[in-house]
Amino acid sequence: MRILLKNGTIVTMNAQRAVFQGDLLVEGTTIAALGPALGETADRTIDLKGDLVIPGLIQTHVHLCQVLFRGQADDLELLDWLRNKIWPLEAGHDAGSLYDSARLGLGELLLGGTTAIVDMETVHHTEEAFRAILESGMRAVSGKCMMDLPDPDIPAGLKESTAASLQESTDLWEKYHGSGEGRLEVAYTPRFVVSCTDELLKEVSRLAEAKQALVHTHASENRGEIELVERTRGERNVVFLEKLGLTGPRSLLAHCVWLDEAEKQILAESRTKIVHCPSSNLKLASGVAPVPELLARGAEVSLGADGAPCNNNLDGFREMRHAALIQKPLHGPTSMPAAKVFELATLAGARALGREKDLGSLEAGKKADLAVVSLQGLHTWPMEGVDVYSQLVYQATAADVRLTMVDGRILMEDRRLLSLDVNDVKKSATESLKRVLKRTGLG
Repeated sequence: MRILLKNGTIVTMNAQRAVFQGDLLVEGTTIAALGPALGETADRTIDLKGDLVIPGLIQTHVHLCQVLFRGQADDLELLDWLRNKIWPLEAGHDAGSLYDSARLGLGELLLGGTTAIVDMETVHHTEEAFRAILESGMRAVSGKCMMDLPDPDIPAGLKESTAASLQESTDLWEKYHGSGEGRLEVAYTPRFVVSCTDELLKEVSRLAEAKQALVHTHASENRGEIELVERTRGERNVVFLEKLGLTGPRSLLAHCVWLDEAEKQILAESRTKIVHCPSSNLKLASGVAPVPELLARGAEVSLGADGAPCNNNLDGFREMRHAALIQKPLHGPTSMPAAKVFELATLAGARALGREKDLGSLEAGKKADLAVVSLQGLHTWPMEGVDVYSQLVYQATAADVRLTMVDGRILMEDRRLLSLDVNDVKKSATESLKRVLKRTGLG
C-alpha cells in the first residue's frame, strides 16, 4: 500500500538534520521518497496542513508488566519500592493480568508517538506480553526478567532456578526472535546484579555473544543498590559487569546515575548503551545521571520512561523535557540543547537497538516508523521563528500526536487507536488489577 503524507513539516534527523515543508511517501513498510511537493499518486493521501512529521520516538527502557500498577507504589526509594510493592505485585500477575498490563502500556505508547521500545517483563508469563506486542503492531525488543539469586525479600512467585531462568530465556529467543515480520526481537534481561547469581550473569554473557542478542539490565540506579553490590561482589556495579562480559555495544544499562570516573570511562570506551530515565530517577529520588559528561566522553545515551509505577506515565515528550531541564541547574543552560535531546529520543534509540541503518530518521529506504505531531494548541503557539526542536522538546506533549505509524502501518490516527480497543483495554485492566490486588493483599 502507498500512503502519501502531504504538506507536512518533515523533521528528517538525517545527517544534515534537514527540516523542510513537503511530502513523504510510504510504500509497504518503508519510506519510498520524501521532498518538497513530490507529486506522487498513492492509495491514500493525508493532508497534514503543516503538522510535523518526525521519526517515531524510541524508548529504550520500559516495563510493560508494571503498567497495571500505576499509582500503586508512590513516594518510595528504589529498594523499598521493589521489595514492598513492585516485587509482590509482579509476583501476583497471572497470564491474563500480564497481557492486560502490556496492552495498557502499548496503547499509551502508541498514542504518544513511540514506535519502538526495549522492554523488560517480569519472571513469568512473558509470552502474554509478546502476544500483546505482536497484536498491537509495536516494534519491540523484549525479554523475561531473570532473578535467580536466593533472597528472602523476593516473593515466591518470582523465585526461579538458574537453569530454569536460562532455559526459558533461550526458549523464548528461539521461538519469538524475529517474529511479527521482524518487529519483535528477544533479549536476555537479568534484572540487576542484586537479584542474579554470578553463574547466571556469566552464562547470559556467553549466550548473548553466541546469538548476537541484546542484553538489557539495570545498573547503578541508586546508592543503596551500589552499596549492596560492593558488599556482596566486592566491586562497583559497572566494573563487575565488565568483568563478566556484560558491557559493550549489545548491552543496554538502564539508569547509570551513580558512576565513578573509572566506570564512566568503561562505558564510553566499550560503547555500552546507557539508558537515561529522568522522570523515574526524580520520582524515586535516585539522583541525576551525569548525561552531559557521558556524552562529552563519547558515550552512547538514549531515553526511556521506565515503569509506570515510578514515573507515572510513558510519555516520551515528558522524558525529553525532563532530560533537558534537570541538567541546566547543574551544568548551565546550554548543557542539553533541544536538538541533542531529540536525537537521544530518535537516532540514539535506533543505535541502542543496533538498528540505525533502518530506524531513527526519515530517509528513503528506511522503515516507515514515524509520528505526526500537531502544533495547533495554545501551548505551542505562536510558531513564528521558533526552533522546531525547541517546539518538540519544550512545548509538545504526547497528546499532540495525531498519527503513529510502525512498519508502514497506521496504528493510531486522530487520537484513535486502530490496533487496540481502548474500552476493552481499560475494562480488562481494571478487572485484572482487582484480581492481583486481592491475590497479593495489597489492595
